[in-house]
Amino acid sequence: MTTVLIADDQPLQRFGFRMLLESQDDMTVVGEAANGADAARMAAELHPDVVLMDVRMPGLDGIEATRRIVAGGGRSRVLILTTFDLDEYAYSGLRAGASGFLVKDVLPEELLSGIRAVATGDAVVAPSLTRRLLDAYVHHLPAAGTRDHTPGSPDPRLSPLTERETEILCVMGQGWTNTEIAERLHLAESTVKTHVGRILAKTGSRDRVQAVILAYETKLVG
Repeated sequence: MTTVLIADDQPLQRFGFRMLLESQDDMTVVGEAANGADAARMAAELHPDVVLMDVRMPGLDGIEATRRIVAGGGRSRVLILTTFDLDEYAYSGLRAGASGFLVKDVLPEELLSGIRAVATGDAVVAPSLTRRLLDAYVHHLPAAGTRDHTPGSPDPRLSPLTERETEILCVMGQGWTNTEIAERLHLAESTVKTHVGRILAKTGSRDRVQAVILAYETKLVG
């Protein structure tokens, strides 16, 4: 059973999410929060598998609430919801430690699949959307992406990777799925999954989305 905490300042939105989630045999809603502060507090108390997090809420917003939840070190993973006119928050949310984000007009089955994916440790951002959003905001990357190395030299965060792992991280940043990587690089999909796992471990990336951000920050993709 996947437990979910809903954080949204709109009562009707929370009601809709609850009705959808509780119609599933494998999901249950353990609580609702109307602002970021309550979301962070309830996540610490209830330890939900997934926090469905709105971005814009009164007081503490969803980005800072995500940061606090992740910093708490619990098992809860955050799935941020945004709208097309709020895409500037997506990068900040991922940097704060969210496991992914979806657009609020997502189809019900896509939202359910996203929650299940996050609960099992996967990222839920579709490769095409990842590429489009990161392309749009790559120029807003923080200065941290270029620290500790001189211009033109390899980024030290990539130094633990083998040549093949660097190649795979690069195409991950281009939005390739594991299946596409396997087909185009003539590898078994199980081998690709092994490489991806090692990339996440070596770079300290929380999930695939964080690894894609790293690919942009280190100029593997751009």
